[in-house]
Amino acid sequence: MECRVLSIQSHVVRGYVGNKSASFPLQVMGFEVDSINSVQFSNHTGYSHWKGQVLTADELHVLYEGIKLNNVNHYDYVLTGYTRDTSFLEMVVDIVQELKRANPNLVYVCDPVLGDHGSMYVPQNLHPVYKNKVVPVADIITPNQFEAELLTGKNISTEKDAVEVMDLLHKMGPDTVVITSSDLPPRLGDRFLVSLGSQRILMPDGTRKTQRIRIEVPKVDAVFVGTGDLFAAMLLAWTHHYPTDLKTACEKTFSVMHHVIKRTISFAHEMAGPGRRPSPAQLELRMVQSKADIEDPAIVMEATVL
Repeated sequence: MECRVLSIQSHVVRGYVGNKSASFPLQVMGFEVDSINSVQFSNHTGYSHWKGQVLTADELHVLYEGIKLNNVNHYDYVLTGYTRDTSFLEMVVDIVQELKRANPNLVYVCDPVLGDHGSMYVPQNLHPVYKNKVVPVADIITPNQFEAELLTGKNISTEKDAVEVMDLLHKMGPDTVVITSSDLPPRLGDRFLVSLGSQRILMPDGTRKTQRIRIEVPKVDAVFVGTGDLFAAMLLAWTHHYPTDLKTACEKTFSVMHHVIKRTISFAHEMAGPGRRPSPAQLELRMVQSKADIEDPAIVMEATVL
C-alpha cells in the first residue's frame, strides 16, 4: 500500500532544513511526499545573509484548494515543523481536521517549535494556538523539554516529572510523545543528553497501555540546523514500521541522527581545517551521503523501558 505524507514546512534553496531535511529521507524510506513550502529562502537564517518569501495562510489555503479540487487530498500522514504565524498555524489545523474527516486513520506528526533553553524563538501568541488547537489534533509530537513544559505548565526536574508531563500531553491529544532533549542528569555521564518517550497503545480489549522509554544520546559540540526536522521525519517513518514498539522506533530514529551528525561533523572539520570553527555552510547536514544509514541504520544506542 502506498503511503503518502503531506509535509508543510520551510524550504531552502541551499542546504537542509524543513522540507529539504524531511522529504529526501522519507522518500528513501518509500513514502510519497507532497510538500507545501511555508517559506522559500535562499538558505537558513543562521548564515550572515538570507533572502526569500513567506507563504501566507491564504496562499496555503489556495494550494490546498487546488489539491482538493483534483480530489487528490488523500493522506496517511501530515508533518509540520517551524512556523512563525498564528493564522498560518490555524489554517494548518483546519487542513488536518478536514484530512482526518476523510481518513480517520491519518496520523499528524507535529514538532511544536516554540523555543529552547528557557527562551522562546517564535512570537508569544503562537503558544496558545499550539496548546489549544494544534496539540489536540496531533498524534505524535516531538517537543524538547522547554516546549513540553510550556505546553503543560509543569516543570521537569526529575524523571518522574517528565513521565507526568508526557501523561499530561497524552491527555491533551497525542498518543505518542517524544521529549527530544532534556536537562535531566544522564547515567552515562555529562557527555550525553537524556531523551524520553511515551506511547499510549489501544489494546484489542479496548483498554490502553502505555510504554515509556528513556534513551541517552551523545552530545555534539556544534550547532546544526535541520536536525529537528530530520528527527520528526524519521520518527514518522520508524513509528510507521513499528507502530506499537516505541523503543525500536526511537532506537532507529536516534541512530539515524547519530550517523548523519557524525558524518556532518567530520566533513565540516575536514573542510574548515585544523583549529578553525566550521561555517554554517560547512555544517549543512550530509543528507545524500547518509542514504544507506537512513534506510538501515546500525543501532548505536539502546533505549531503556521505564
